[in-house]
Amino acid sequence: AVAMNGAGIIHDFELALMGHTSEEVDAEIDEGRFGMAEETGRILNEAIIRGAAAGQGLGEAIGTYMHHAAPQFPNRRTSILATGVRLGLPVTVHVAVGTDIIHMHPSADGAAIGATSLLDFRRLTAVVAKMEGGVYVNIGSAVILPEVFLKTLSLGRNLGHPISNITTANMDFLVHYRPQTNVVRRPTQKGGQGYSLTGHHEIMLPLLAAAVLEELG
Repeated sequence: AVAMNGAGIIHDFELALMGHTSEEVDAEIDEGRFGMAEETGRILNEAIIRGAAAGQGLGEAIGTYMHHAAPQFPNRRTSILATGVRLGLPVTVHVAVGTDIIHMHPSADGAAIGATSLLDFRRLTAVVAKMEGGVYVNIGSAVILPEVFLKTLSLGRNLGHPISNITTANMDFLVHYRPQTNVVRRPTQKGGQGYSLTGHHEIMLPLLAAAVLEELG
């Protein structure tokens, strides 16, 4: 499973749509243009509203939209969301309202965003509940995903699932309080092992991928 925050869907969507992300914050914020890309806000909010009506989670809603509107997304094979739908793998999205540029768009629907993201929280909890002996890696999320992971872990244990022997890792170019506490330390205090891997993503992630592939043979 892959879990991402609200910023993740924006970059995933724009890369699939046009092969690059739409703007630099520093260059746009002074004039109030930051986050005002029309296509990003309109299409993503439309996908979320459709997904809510269909009883989908937020990740599935956007992935399904891209999968069905394939000609509109020439780079969709780079999309984690679309690939999740194509392969039937869970990709969940965890949103804090007001943190993402699409929330500024007039088509943003708080009820749809909330319903789809809540469903994704429950789906991620179902994955974590079966994570005994498994691995959780937090990549670059300083607040949202460490908090979400801790709640899924607590809920899974509350429901009687034996989640004690797990491996967790936080990967970022800085050490932050919440990932260090809610990913590395607290989840493994009754068993397992937590790791903090500090370095630039463009170096660390290819090294991690290479190590996993080598271990898999």
